Amino acid sequence: MTFVSELRPSSLWSYFDQILAIPRGSKEEDRVRAWVLGIAEESGLEHDVDATGNVVVRKPGSAGREAAPGTVLQSHLDMVNEKNSEVDFDFSNDAIRPVLDGAYLTADGTTLGSDNGIGVAAMLAVMADTELEHGPLEFLFTVDEETGLTGARGLDAGMLKGRRLLNLDTEEEGALTVGCAGGADTRLVLALETQRPSPSSVARRVRLRGLQGGHSGVDIHLQRGNAVQLLARIVRGSEAAGHLTRLEGGDKHNAIPREAEALLVMPEATAGEVEAALHDRFEGVRSEFSGPDPDMRLEIAEGPVPDAVWTGETGARVLDLIVALPHGVVAMSNDIPGLVETSTNLAAVECQDNELHVLTSSRSSVGSGMGWVRAKIDAVAALSGATAHHRNGYPGWKPNLSSPLLQVVEAVHQRVMGQKPRVEAIHAGLECGIIGEMVPGMEMISFGPQIEFPHSPSERVHVESVERFYRLLTEVLKELAS
Repeated sequence: MTFVSELRPSSLWSYFDQILAIPRGSKEEDRVRAWVLGIAEESGLEHDVDATGNVVVRKPGSAGREAAPGTVLQSHLDMVNEKNSEVDFDFSNDAIRPVLDGAYLTADGTTLGSDNGIGVAAMLAVMADTELEHGPLEFLFTVDEETGLTGARGLDAGMLKGRRLLNLDTEEEGALTVGCAGGADTRLVLALETQRPSPSSVARRVRLRGLQGGHSGVDIHLQRGNAVQLLARIVRGSEAAGHLTRLEGGDKHNAIPREAEALLVMPEATAGEVEAALHDRFEGVRSEFSGPDPDMRLEIAEGPVPDAVWTGETGARVLDLIVALPHGVVAMSNDIPGLVETSTNLAAVECQDNELHVLTSSRSSVGSGMGWVRAKIDAVAALSGATAHHRNGYPGWKPNLSSPLLQVVEAVHQRVMGQKPRVEAIHAGLECGIIGEMVPGMEMISFGPQIEFPHSPSERVHVESVERFYRLLTEVLKELAS
């Protein structure tokens, strides 16, 4: 246990402190699921696990509230595993190292996992509370949310009896989320032609680092740099363009790439000229992004010359493809001021054998908008000679502003927080869209504490907002029980 368990409310933070020590990347939730089931068994609570690995724990209503309508609390067990490249950390074995930074809790060079670990901890605290007044509760812990909400898509909805759902995965204090965007991924594959390097060749590893990155839904409107696309832009616009033989960067479909690396192979006589040109191009890009990415830096180092290098035509096609692919906000909503309607994230680029694989992740709250942005990606792929493979996505969640559940939570928020909440839809994806499609008549709302920069090592949670969030949750459960 660390100092985290001493924060307030201690019941919630104690569970989160334990969560920090349990590896739980997407598709690796076995240990955290076993831990949750152990807590349920120790408490004598009924529980089920479906074929996908989602967990439902049932807690009867408190004395006198056994016959109240049931409520489902829902969070996802997995987290995004991201770290700075210089940090020595193994997400499959190491415990997250928490750091208290003023009013915020963050981690030492890695993601913290407050998304959605705080929601999980809050649910466990409610499970363990023997004094709280509440109706019958179901605690739904889903898996594999961060790779495309696949846990929710495989949910055995027959495990759920309640028809009111509180999703605890919103990351903006003071907001009640009642709708979200749908999303889908596209993978592009480009064949690479190679040749043997000349005997006098030298190699340079070019790395673009220090960008903020962030969540491809929550942070896409902040216009932060995409490390992969910016590095391609720097190389393409300089004397280095004809020497590219590898380009890689990014990792998760829902994280804006923070780092990227290129390998250039060139005649030794031109190496100095190429390096100078790269630094010159970088200075222009750094000035352009000095606001959102003030710590951006370019690093050039000697590297080994590979046995095979890309042909000049291949390198040019790769650069054209990466630079031309859409990234960022595509359209703003005409109905909800300030809401991003459609966006796309150039998420990851990697070399596999003699193929370049490019992952993009698109979001939209409008079906035609999703079709339009994917058509753009298709067109760029066709022009570059790449093939596009579209994955089935997940649905959006249409707001229901007349929901009785929303009216209850709004009233409790006004009473507990002393102010009216913002009722909004978000551009990020939430499991509510899938669950609502599976369970007709399910009323849903999402709220949470203040979590900033998720899906990046800058992730942090405002400590005092967690206490306010938990009080709101418990007061809502009391109100729903009556």
